[in-house]
Amino acid sequence: MLMAMAAPLGLDLDLLRSFVIIAEEKSFTRAAERVGRTQSAVSLQMQRLEAMLGHVVLDRGKGGNVEVNQQGKYLLLRAREILSVNDDIIRAMKAEPIHGTVRLGIAEEISQRFLPRILENFAFSAPGVEVTVTVAASCLLAVKLKNGEQDVVVLEQGLEPRQWPAEEVWRVPLHWITSDSHRQHLRDPLPVTASPDDCPWRPPWMAECLWRGLALRALEKEGRGFRIVSTSGSTLGQLAAAQAGLAVAASVALNLPLGLRVVGADEGLPALPKLGFLMLKGRDARQPMTDLLAAQIREVTGQTEEMATG
Repeated sequence: MLMAMAAPLGLDLDLLRSFVIIAEEKSFTRAAERVGRTQSAVSLQMQRLEAMLGHVVLDRGKGGNVEVNQQGKYLLLRAREILSVNDDIIRAMKAEPIHGTVRLGIAEEISQRFLPRILENFAFSAPGVEVTVTVAASCLLAVKLKNGEQDVVVLEQGLEPRQWPAEEVWRVPLHWITSDSHRQHLRDPLPVTASPDDCPWRPPWMAECLWRGLALRALEKEGRGFRIVSTSGSTLGQLAAAQAGLAVAASVALNLPLGLRVVGADEGLPALPKLGFLMLKGRDARQPMTDLLAAQIREVTGQTEEMATG
């Protein structure tokens, strides 16, 4: 005879929401005000939740102060995830279909890492919207943004137009890149590939190319001799020079072509700083599509280890 399996307990979303608010407010009284219930009703909710879980998740102190205990910290993390998924589903199901076109620009150095997921997530949330994508150097994207040709861009920090609202979405180290089979990073003076000093894509508000300036200033500070043996306005062009064994390049170490590697910290070249990547919206960006796309960019880039560790 087959025995019927007991259905698993289901968590009550109202209880979870009240718990999250109590954790934020550290007070039953203030939490009750936020959820529009009496303090006794909220207290009963927590008693029900703890009975269902079989664990005490809140420590009640003197003076009405409430703290989340170790079990409660785990519950708080997962409760926020559950409520976020619930709220996203409700918003998506109730939202009116959005149609139109939105223009996205993204720096070439990080496009392979993030662009597929951004487009996949956005297509799911707004299937009726066409995305026009520009993958280019950050300096070119900055000019396009200022000229009103982009609705949202992700570019390197330091290249953004002045006084333009921006949000950092990612941070990654800049590295010296050299060939696997050549030892140009050990030569003195150091052969370097960089952007040309008169790069036509450099925004008019920039005195010099960002990466070129960071790399050369680091060498000058350490008193390391160098000479520029190759220039290119493209990161791929600079990496090609490094791959050919002509020079070393300063770049992020994402999706490096075969034959290239990061110069180790013990190989004699000065450390380079981390780079921030910013998200900026156009002055007359198309809404609500731009905000929806920005939310997907924020979600995808925010899940990376580099941003989490700063």
